[in-house]
Amino acid sequence: MRRHRPLQPLLFAALIACTALPAAAQRDIRFESPQAPTSGTLVLAVPQVADGETRGGAFAQIDAASQGALSRAVAAAAFTGRADSQLDLPGIAGFDRVLLVGAGDGAPDARRIEDIGGHVGRFAARSKAPRIDVLWEGAEAGAATQLAFGAALGQYRFDKYRTTRGDDEPAAGQGELVVRSPAGTAAAQDWDGDWKAVAEGVKFARDLVTEPANAVWPEEFVARTRAAFAGKANVSIEVLDVPAMERLGMGSLLAVGQGSARPPRMLIVRYNGGARGEAPVAFVGKGITFDSGGLSLKPGENMWRMKYDMTGAASATGAVLALAGRRAPVNAVAVAALAENMPSGTASRPGDVVRTASGKTYEIISTDAEGRMVLVDALWYVQRQDNPRVIVDIATLTGAIVTALGNDYAGLFTRDDALAAQLTAAGEAAGEPLWRMPMHPGYGKMLESPIADMRNGGGRPGSGTAAHFIGEFIDAGRAWAHLDIAGMAWRDGNEVSVTPAGASGFGVRLFDRFVRENYER
Repeated sequence: MRRHRPLQPLLFAALIACTALPAAAQRDIRFESPQAPTSGTLVLAVPQVADGETRGGAFAQIDAASQGALSRAVAAAAFTGRADSQLDLPGIAGFDRVLLVGAGDGAPDARRIEDIGGHVGRFAARSKAPRIDVLWEGAEAGAATQLAFGAALGQYRFDKYRTTRGDDEPAAGQGELVVRSPAGTAAAQDWDGDWKAVAEGVKFARDLVTEPANAVWPEEFVARTRAAFAGKANVSIEVLDVPAMERLGMGSLLAVGQGSARPPRMLIVRYNGGARGEAPVAFVGKGITFDSGGLSLKPGENMWRMKYDMTGAASATGAVLALAGRRAPVNAVAVAALAENMPSGTASRPGDVVRTASGKTYEIISTDAEGRMVLVDALWYVQRQDNPRVIVDIATLTGAIVTALGNDYAGLFTRDDALAAQLTAAGEAAGEPLWRMPMHPGYGKMLESPIADMRNGGGRPGSGTAAHFIGEFIDAGRAWAHLDIAGMAWRDGNEVSVTPAGASGFGVRLFDRFVRENYER
């Protein structure tokens, strides 16, 4: 039954969305020859050396220009160049500032180069310098590009709604960042044709997750996705509204959204960059634009963060945005199951029985177990409509996974050993690590219901029973994995070089790497 929606909150939300400033910009990144400038703001990646050892290359060049002031400053600060260390020096050799970023011992691999770039990006975000030059001595285009990729991720800021800032705080995105390396033009081509698109996919996801719930709700998520994909080749977008979902029998997703004045949506983005008719890779994301817990109301403390409960949908969509942006030779589909989980007189209740699009029924034990509820209808739909060769769903699903793994790993659940190995390797390479968790058959006993096919929760291994519940809606023999990213989607005091505090966009880099290594021709 359709309901009239209250006008006032919708008008207020529209006012916020329309009058807000544009999203925070980022410094333009470009590439030039390795010739060092003689002024401005300079960044050097400095390898680790033992006491008494001297450094050559760009460091020696700048040191000579400063008549030894650079080496004396390094000695005074006992700066060795260990990985993740930094030394910020004003007034060296005619430069306003020289930033030294430790490159660590030995030749840095791609992940360490990204981390170096992340430190550069975070420095750039704090700097008022109109131009920052980075000297990178490596001749490989890929290395210079990975540095730029890390810088793009590290410089991320979201100050869209701030109207004031401190005197020493720069406006976000002003100026440019120039990577100077022997790779020059080759690095620029690699960046523009490949990695820039992945950085944009991460930014897209971070922006959506960071937005407040009065600015992004299911319909607005759809609108912003349409805008992001505008002009992208080989892309089609499908949106299921409430009447369409009712016709398809999606009682599970609808049950989550029925307590909100903002109706749910299912968003499907298809990118066809591979062979015609080839089965796609599917990413299915939980898109709860705000999670109050419904009638199973969450505690008030930290509820503000529940705007992040749509990270899975943002990252799944952002990953396909990255693939489309770099014209990856693959077919892929992202499905975003979008709803707002609110308490009201029309909300679902604990004890209600829900019929899913698959025909299976379940008893609601907790309305706060809503993520698995929206995912199962989305998973049914993508299996029927797209017949994907592999499905990975991604969700900020349970607090239990945070208890188990903290903020160091996302939980990986699958019965497919080969798929587990592929995803784990991709996560390691992308800097978005996964830890495989068990899917014990006994978890199913904990979900038994006396009045329906199952319950939507129960038992102590909360992340395991949740994964088992979702797995009940996967076709036999289908390659499928579930990622529980509740501990990885938001960083608060545990930020890393490429991921400042706030929304991480976890999953975009992982999925891009997974596709690169396993499905691209």
